[in-house]
Amino acid sequence: MLIYGNTPRDIMNMMWKRRFKFVTFAVLVAVAVTLIGCTKPKPKLNALDKFWDTLGGKKTDLVKETK
Repeated sequence: MLIYGNTPRDIMNMMWKRRFKFVTFAVLVAVAVTLIGCTKPKPKLNALDKFWDTLGGKKTDLVKETK
């Protein structure tokens, strides 16, 4: 038995009574996290780009013939 404070059931009942504010807050946090994730610059994958360019024939032969 909890003498001071609220039990988890009391907290859930308070959130249920204020569900509109709670859902609005949760949606705003989710949108903010999504927008922050979109602003990060995408890293350049140099090694992978070189690999695909070599497979695709965009690069000249890496081994030059010597006579």
